[in-house]
Amino acid sequence: MSQLALDEEDETCQDQLNNRDKHVVITLWQPIDYTSERMLRHIKITPIAAESLGVRSMCTFVKTPDVKVLLDGGVSLGPYRFGFPPHPKEYEALREARRRIAEAAEKAEVVTISHYHFDHHTPSYIDWFLHWSSEETATHIYEGKLVYAKSYREKVNFTQRRRGWVFAHTGGKHAERVEYVDGRAFEFGDTKIKFSEPVAHGEGNSELGWLIMTTIEHENESMLFASDVQGPMHTPTVKIILDENPDVAIIGGPPTYLAGLVKEESIKQGMMNLEKIVQKVSTTILEHHLLREENWRTTAHAVLNAAHEAQHSVFTAADCLKQENILLESQRKQLFEKEPPSPDFEKWMRSPLRKRKQTPPPI
Repeated sequence: MSQLALDEEDETCQDQLNNRDKHVVITLWQPIDYTSERMLRHIKITPIAAESLGVRSMCTFVKTPDVKVLLDGGVSLGPYRFGFPPHPKEYEALREARRRIAEAAEKAEVVTISHYHFDHHTPSYIDWFLHWSSEETATHIYEGKLVYAKSYREKVNFTQRRRGWVFAHTGGKHAERVEYVDGRAFEFGDTKIKFSEPVAHGEGNSELGWLIMTTIEHENESMLFASDVQGPMHTPTVKIILDENPDVAIIGGPPTYLAGLVKEESIKQGMMNLEKIVQKVSTTILEHHLLREENWRTTAHAVLNAAHEAQHSVFTAADCLKQENILLESQRKQLFEKEPPSPDFEKWMRSPLRKRKQTPPPI
């Protein structure tokens, strides 16, 4: 994977959004690449880590003429899928994602935390097994930054309240300032950063709690970042998104890979709500839970067709970067069958969980 550069002259999702003359013949197996009527000229969007880049994350770097923002600077791997732990290729992708997040954090002035799951913020403890994290890693991301975070005191479940408190006393203590921003807005020159009131993490009564969405506006342009809304499944969240009227929406899709564990009607509702969004929003970057299933494009065919009919664009993070989509978690079983790990990795994989957390995998 080539190095992701973030300076003005470098390739970002803008290269896709600003392609005025490119109209292609599309199928459901290609990103829908119609030209948007309203182009983003001042808000530069660069995906940093995502399922289509081989890891669990929605980390995104956004640059306006006034401010540089790192959205949700966290990344993880799924502990077990199909009875298998992460494959060495997933650890390679995780290591690369950590490098890109560190590079983006060096440039950012603001770092956001939509909620306290570890694929959306970085903990300050050592964990090589799932997060490739350490106190040094977290300090590098948050030190000297203005951190805009979801409140861990209100509209929060027990787990995220605890993690939020821990962050405030570990990684957060290195920040220039931590602001709890539920329902608040801030201005940087001609750029406004707005945060929604807490919305449901998936289903309206989900035990997973709540998160905040981020809208960044500059002049007459805007983009919206909605991490774990899962479609959104909770229909009131759709109105909030559409009322913002963003030119670009970065949306976490429904967790279709959890069918049987998540109510079927909730997943269907998430898909129907996602259809409404792609019909109204000219460009959608679709990621996260939905892309943990290899045949997600087939599952989401109605969503892609709705965007097609509206002549709107749907991209993954990898599409934006003109890179191959590598859905490693969804391919984990095949990877272990076709590319068996080395004896050293197998030995590490069989070691106790505590040792795997404390010792880097031999990749």
